[in-house]
Amino acid sequence: MIQIYHNPRCGKSRNCLAFVEQTKEEYEIIPYLTETPRFDDLKELLKKLDLKPIELIRTKEKIWIENYKGKNLTDDETIQAMVDNPILIERPIVIKDGKAIIGRDLDKVASFLD
Repeated sequence: MIQIYHNPRCGKSRNCLAFVEQTKEEYEIIPYLTETPRFDDLKELLKKLDLKPIELIRTKEKIWIENYKGKNLTDDETIQAMVDNPILIERPIVIKDGKAIIGRDLDKVASFLD
């Protein structure tokens, strides 16, 4: 089953979800803004993405700029920032078969899902 970390207010996320719906594969929407992932969930997601925590941060978000920018955070502190402020998590994220990608580029999503 495909899972998608989805923000309905984000155009890229809506486009990605529409693409996933067209595949006719079973999928689950993870509304990460209202059902905040736990610390361990994000650690596991980062492994699936093969990314460092800072690479999953939306560094242009106001919350990041005002509260975290320029600070020398550990990986655990960066993950905790995402738990505390899920808006900081890059989106959408598509998960399938134990791997994940950031689904902003639909061509990459298509290759990933094949």
